[in-house]
Amino acid sequence: MKTAASHTPAPPVPAPAPRPPSERGPWLLACAIAATGVAVLVAILSGAVGRASTVPAPPILFAAATPSPSVATVAGARVSTAAARTLGLTARDTRRGGSGAPLVAHPSAGTLAARRLARGPESAIATRWMEGFYPIYATAQKSFHVNWLLLASIHMQESAFSTAPSTYHGLNFAHCCGGPMQFNVTNGPVTTWQRVSDSYRYGSRPTAYDHMTATHPSIYDDFDSIMAAARLLSADGAGYGLDGGAWSAAYDYYGHDATGVLYADEVLARAVGWSQHGFCFNCGVDPVMVQAVHGAYGGPVLLALTSAPAPRAKAARVVR
Repeated sequence: MKTAASHTPAPPVPAPAPRPPSERGPWLLACAIAATGVAVLVAILSGAVGRASTVPAPPILFAAATPSPSVATVAGARVSTAAARTLGLTARDTRRGGSGAPLVAHPSAGTLAARRLARGPESAIATRWMEGFYPIYATAQKSFHVNWLLLASIHMQESAFSTAPSTYHGLNFAHCCGGPMQFNVTNGPVTTWQRVSDSYRYGSRPTAYDHMTATHPSIYDDFDSIMAAARLLSADGAGYGLDGGAWSAAYDYYGHDATGVLYADEVLARAVGWSQHGFCFNCGVDPVMVQAVHGAYGGPVLLALTSAPAPRAKAARVVR
């Protein structure tokens, strides 16, 4: 006979404790991401990444001939009326404002400042930085039929390709001009900038570029400023040719004085050099080319400036 104890069920066997998930997979993934990041950083710092250009510069239209010295400069004689007309001296007054000031009236900073700019940028400019301007140069050239090398040379001369410290805020040392192309905003009542500020309407704005402002027009917007400069150069006689018309337009851009002559000599010499040897935005200006440009265009104008009779001093009025 079985007892009641014989019917007691056996105690249940306890289930095994769950094992924690393995951390090997996440650690391997994290290490792989970190290694990739380090590799990319090293490649960037070493120049292996970002070395090749992805946005090409606009094509150079032609290799401009090195200018030849004019007869007036070689002979040391006064500039004839015909030569002055060729260089734009007689037409320049029609391009001035009501006050008699040039459209872009830069106060003279002296020849030392101008010569400093001729050396090229004070610090190396990255290719990626310059690529942002290439579509703008191309649009400006197409819209106003001005050689983009002349436009780029003025961009270099004015703000070292927008790398000058005050390019995108405030005004220059003379408290008159600002932006990548250093437009005068104080020579009113209608300033130079106001006359050409709507130039951006003549071309298609790139979908994206650096320093795009929220409102237009703005002297601090790369597209607005460069398009306005191209329109101004075109109005002052510049075209596709890197010749006397381009020199005269650059001279007008700065202002009509001895420093303006040096400015135009350097601007055109740089553009002609680029046309012959390729666009080198970190290079200075060849002094031999500057002398050639000065002999052909700047010398006669400087001679006319220095040989012109000094204005008569007005007699003092005696107040009794």
